[in-house]
Amino acid sequence: MENFDLVVRGQIVLEDEVVYGEIGVQNGKIHAIEKETNLLQGTKVLDFGKSYVFPGIIDVHVHCFSNPNEGFIPTSSSAAAGGVTTFLDMPYDLPNPVNNVEQFESKVKQLEEEAIVDICLWGTISKTGGTDQIAKLAEAGAVAFKMSTFETDAYRFPRIPDPEIMRAMEMIRETGLVAAFHSENDEIIVDLIDQYKKENKVYPRAHMETRPPVTETSAVLKLLEFAYWTGVKLHIVHVSHPRTIDLINLFKKQGVQVTSETCYPYLLLDINDLEKHGPRAKNNPPLRNPEDVGGLWRRLQNGDIELISSDHAPWGLEHKEKGNDNIFLSASGMPGLEIIAPLIFDSGVAKGKLTPLEFAKLMAQHPAEVFQIPGKGKIAVDYDADFTVIDPEKSWIVDETKFRSYSKLSPFDGCKVQGKVVQTIVRGTTVYDGNEVIVKPGFGNFVPGKAYHQALVGRA
Repeated sequence: MENFDLVVRGQIVLEDEVVYGEIGVQNGKIHAIEKETNLLQGTKVLDFGKSYVFPGIIDVHVHCFSNPNEGFIPTSSSAAAGGVTTFLDMPYDLPNPVNNVEQFESKVKQLEEEAIVDICLWGTISKTGGTDQIAKLAEAGAVAFKMSTFETDAYRFPRIPDPEIMRAMEMIRETGLVAAFHSENDEIIVDLIDQYKKENKVYPRAHMETRPPVTETSAVLKLLEFAYWTGVKLHIVHVSHPRTIDLINLFKKQGVQVTSETCYPYLLLDINDLEKHGPRAKNNPPLRNPEDVGGLWRRLQNGDIELISSDHAPWGLEHKEKGNDNIFLSASGMPGLEIIAPLIFDSGVAKGKLTPLEFAKLMAQHPAEVFQIPGKGKIAVDYDADFTVIDPEKSWIVDETKFRSYSKLSPFDGCKVQGKVVQTIVRGTTVYDGNEVIVKPGFGNFVPGKAYHQALVGRA
């Protein structure tokens, strides 16, 4: 009988069924799956009993460097503690966004020295004149391209003009990668915020009132039409309103290759939480009305939303408390890597809204499929031995002071959660043992995008 490096036992969540079985791991890869136990021998055996062994969770929407106080070590430590085995880091870094190949290669080097878990990197383009970098970034290993129709910062996080979007979409289509967008209507939002400030309407709810649903849906509609004519693979990030999903479904029927994600706050919080918590619950797009949250859940359960992400944005108190008396002065976004998996397990699986199989697809399989990440997202032979182990019987309390992120503030602080991450395994190695992160920075790998592999084949 073959002796494996590692045997993992528990409630194994496969693509189409949950079995009480075991997995044989050799050299960081899955080599055998048995639907019974005590059939495989291992140098090391981890028996998780009734705990679920999920495919390693993938978070596609993370901002390590929007706040330079954060970076790869705190973020990837948070990921490990939250059961996230791979994440995709956004390109809107301070001081310089990742819109050229030199910046990208420098970031890869830092990643390889500092990562705790595996990481893919997004690329972006400058406001104008940057499309010449698309092919180079794709070949260097960018997993996808992120752009915005809303301007946070003209240099770091610009609004890309329509002609440039069209050019970028055509070029990204040629790489085979995904063009993803922060989709909000800049003109309407800026006008409304100016109006509200003049009238001194700066209470928390004003953040939603100046970003009504039409600011999301109108921006998405334009991008869907652009994708129809260019043939690019389009991905809409952080969907906050169910009508956005309805528009996406209309265009799917017309043959547009489009996918979407929502984020855990849009499923678990609503406008009342923004009023209660103020800047802690401020994100872009904003939290919506309770009926909109219900609409997102229904579409999620119908299979109309491909995946859930965190949009991890690690702002400190100094960036948030500016908005205590004027919501417009606060930074937008909240941390999420350490809590997204257990919170979605709690609200979905534990409460009967999602099956374990649906949870695995939303949190692992679909992220890997949408972003074409080879060897990840499923428990299958020859895939990476990435596992997120959640004990459904353990409950715990969210304590923001213990976050590994620089950002130690969350509207979920004090919430009781049913389901605890008891182990995180990356390529057959335990990176989090249920209490501590136990690998050193540099263990995590850079995971290049699909075009990188194609470029290698072309050069061979």
